[in-house]
Amino acid sequence: MTPETQNEDAGKTPEQIELEWYKNVYRGDTMPQLTLRAVLMGAVLGGFMSLTNLYIGLKTGWALGVAITSCILSFAIYKTLMAIFPGMFRTEMSILENNCMQSTASSAGYSTGGTMVGGVAAYMLVTGHHMDVLTLTLWTIFLAALGVFMAIPMKRQMINVEKLKFPSGIAAAETLKSLHSKGAEAVHKAWILAGGGVFGGLLAWLRDARLPSSLALPAQLSFPGTLAGYPLAKWTISFDMSAIMVAAGAIMGWRIAWSMLVGGLINYAFLAPYIMQTTDAIDPAALGFREIVKWSTWGGAGMMVTAGLLMFFMQWKTIVRAFSGLGSLFSKQERTAQQDELAKIEVPGSWFVGGAVISGLGCMAVMHFSFGTVWLVGLLAVVLAFFLSIVACRTTGESDITPMGAMGRIAQLTFGVVAPANIVTNLMTASVTAGAASSAADLLTDLKSGYLLGANPRRQFLAQFFGIFAGTLVVVPAFYILVPDASVLGGDKWPAPAALVWAAVANLLSSGFASLHHSAKIALLIGGVLGVVMTVLELVSPKMRRYMPSPIGLGLAMVIPFWNSLSMFLGALAALILEKRNPALADKTVIPFASGVIAGESILGILIALLVSAGLIAG
Repeated sequence: MTPETQNEDAGKTPEQIELEWYKNVYRGDTMPQLTLRAVLMGAVLGGFMSLTNLYIGLKTGWALGVAITSCILSFAIYKTLMAIFPGMFRTEMSILENNCMQSTASSAGYSTGGTMVGGVAAYMLVTGHHMDVLTLTLWTIFLAALGVFMAIPMKRQMINVEKLKFPSGIAAAETLKSLHSKGAEAVHKAWILAGGGVFGGLLAWLRDARLPSSLALPAQLSFPGTLAGYPLAKWTISFDMSAIMVAAGAIMGWRIAWSMLVGGLINYAFLAPYIMQTTDAIDPAALGFREIVKWSTWGGAGMMVTAGLLMFFMQWKTIVRAFSGLGSLFSKQERTAQQDELAKIEVPGSWFVGGAVISGLGCMAVMHFSFGTVWLVGLLAVVLAFFLSIVACRTTGESDITPMGAMGRIAQLTFGVVAPANIVTNLMTASVTAGAASSAADLLTDLKSGYLLGANPRRQFLAQFFGIFAGTLVVVPAFYILVPDASVLGGDKWPAPAALVWAAVANLLSSGFASLHHSAKIALLIGGVLGVVMTVLELVSPKMRRYMPSPIGLGLAMVIPFWNSLSMFLGALAALILEKRNPALADKTVIPFASGVIAGESILGILIALLVSAGLIAG
């Protein structure tokens, strides 16, 4: 739990915490939520934005969030339709309808496309050809569905009880509140959000569109000085001219932010230079983030995996309660009327079991019949996907970053041991983990918005599930059009950095665990042990927790560039200073302004990507 959560919920049982939300926040039965118009709007917007994320992913290996952008676009589009066709569009969508809409859009625009720019593109690099259309379609659907169903038992622990931040979820909820605002204070917050949006959008335009050229901003600001004879920028020690991570840091909290800064400094200022100078694990000629992270990802991933899994299973009672819907089929345990009502709106454990079995078997069948993976190895991939999705969801909840790459590397290492010399199996089994982790984290981020708005989580889950099919209908044919053959990957048009890393690790591990550099093995072991030790210390000495670094934060800092950790630290520091000096002002401004920045820069980022792809601006 965060310190704030511990103070608010001290002495309360998980049941009491959940029932308090049900009594004071829940309003999912008082207004429309899961409606046809909400799902259709989300499907259209998500399908459109899946194209943009596919473009950006093939260019940079990253993807932009969809939820906040879809909230603003949906609100604006529906207002316009009401003005133009008042007879057909008579009423506004409610705030909970728009919340369901963003779940559908997020699933369609983000969850389905992540595997394309990673595992699927890497498959093309390794084999030299596309998958057939049916295989890719089924693969995309089953992977996204697997992650959605696997998130079910995590939701009540991470969102209801621990109340993890999920900063993008908070930002989406704040955006919706501002769009549907009434009253002086609400309107004031809406103006603050709009101001943040203008700032974020203007920054993105001057940096990426570079128009007018006289006001163009650089992508990054380099710090003077050298480290081990190389410019600091080569070690990723620079300042990124993006406000999104700064805004996310302002929302996510102080402890995780300073932990990431410490982890980043340890990794990029001390460990990486030492490893480069004393071993051949880091090639000086290729020095940069991609080269460093080939080594550092093992220690960071080891720390996140052990810490995330231990923290989750230490809360086993809440996990058991997440399966209450399944347990009620076999027992007649007495419950209060409110507990019965709460059980009716939460996604039941029976959905998790049924959905995970069906989607898991679907993934296993595709792996077996299309990629030649034996059934037992496919089953291991699905089981591993569940455990590593726990880690990915917790990391997203604390930092707003889903470490798909790090989770994928752990999976690739596992199957490098289980199925050595089989590169395709290594890629596709690891794709199960990365795809499921991405989809699960995306769902929990959206459910965080619904939790804050008082939405019905079961209906929002269905909206997210429907979005899988909308996204697949768009992103699969688009991938064939954008990437006609393997020769275009890794070149100037489509650098596909994520796919290159996937393929490189698969080739590296084709000889099994022994092929991993000895220093990486040591880093993996030390990181895993530290994750356990630090988590145990947190649980044993809760009063000292605020003074100890977060193992999730430390581990995450080793798999992302230092400039991201620096940006998030600065955002959290600014929010902390404002909270100390003027708590009332901080309460009214930090989250609305940060949410606006994320929304503004994301929307302009999508617009610029479209203009660049159309050849209207150089970018």
